[in-house]
Amino acid sequence: MKNRFASWHTLGCVLLLATLPLQAATPKSGTDARPAMDWIHPVIPKFGAMHPRPDAAVQPDPGADYKVFVDVVSAHTDHAKLLPALDRLARMVNLMGYAKVPAEHLHIVVLLNEGAAMAGWTNATYRSKFHIDNPNLDLVHALHKAGVQLLVCSQALAGQGLPDSAVDPDVTVSLSGVTDPVIYGQRGYSYMRL
Repeated sequence: MKNRFASWHTLGCVLLLATLPLQAATPKSGTDARPAMDWIHPVIPKFGAMHPRPDAAVQPDPGADYKVFVDVVSAHTDHAKLLPALDRLARMVNLMGYAKVPAEHLHIVVLLNEGAAMAGWTNATYRSKFHIDNPNLDLVHALHKAGVQLLVCSQALAGQGLPDSAVDPDVTVSLSGVTDPVIYGQRGYSYMRL
């Protein structure tokens, strides 16, 4: 019996010792054990932070020509905050810039559609609806400056009872979010929905 107890005791000690390195590596509650990451903004300052990964398996080809139609439909319930889909879009621009894809090889058309149409409104229009300035305009202007073409669905504007003048000058009023993806698809653009 004593020998049996010694075996179980030894096995228990071995298991305990085997888990010690795992326990030491496991973060304690309330602490962040992730290594520090570098986040950069190669093209669009302050927005769309990206983490450099030159070792990643799939990388954009700087010699290729990229045509992307992005249908932004995700609205934000907190009208005082930046639309997360626009920040993801800025990340795509920054990732392509980091990969040395020249601006003339990157053709991004963004449709602010459905509930996301408000991201393209002027401050005056946004204030009239939500009593605050449009938190998306700085990023809208930065995307435009980076060569991204921004559209807003005229049907969404009409649904809100808004004239074209409600839209920021960096955003173009298009016919509709129903026809735009088809038209750009015919022109060879890949479709992405955010």
